Amino acid sequence: MASREYGQFCGLARAMEMIGERWSVLIIRNLLIGAQRFTDLHRGLPAIPTNVLSARLKQLEEAGLATRRALPHPERAVVYELTDFGRDLEPALIALGRWGARTLAEPRPGEVVTAESIAMSFRTTFQPEAAVGVTAGYELRMGDFTFRLQITDGALAVGIGPHPSPDLVIERLTGFPIRELITGGKTPDEVLRDGSVRTEGDPALLGRFVEMFRF
Repeated sequence: MASREYGQFCGLARAMEMIGERWSVLIIRNLLIGAQRFTDLHRGLPAIPTNVLSARLKQLEEAGLATRRALPHPERAVVYELTDFGRDLEPALIALGRWGARTLAEPRPGEVVTAESIAMSFRTTFQPEAAVGVTAGYELRMGDFTFRLQITDGALAVGIGPHPSPDLVIERLTGFPIRELITGGKTPDEVLRDGSVRTEGDPALLGRFVEMFRF
């Protein structure tokens, strides 16, 4: 049951009734990574009060966007995950994230960068037309965070953690070279030459990475 009704027979109004409450969209963003425990969600959204997180998860379940299930023994934990209906929101969230990213410069005081927010940035900058015919796995090591990006003929899958068999490992050593590559601030040759990046694997895939992730 929606907690807010707009009284209009409109698809957008109905969507906002389901996901328009504060934090709901960011919970969905984090669940796009995969199933998460309550503690995982709270770790990825450190500013959300636990009672609000509980309320939002309940609302998403009631709207048919998320569900929960018990992990098999010996885990004995409950995880939340998106339903197919909830996962259908991904293109809309990518478009919204790309639109919002146009306002980003440096983090404001008190703002944190989370693994989930970086993972979303790869979704929003991905250019599927540049990845047609490409099948490659990337492992990105960015300080405290490691990501796996798997491209399969124009489709992207993003995960948090190491890639089981990467074709190229990109490791940040200093500065913000991944952002500079994506925004066109530096070329692959420049980040390799200045020592801000170290790579392992097929060197040609660094240039292809820039082509596929361009903002």
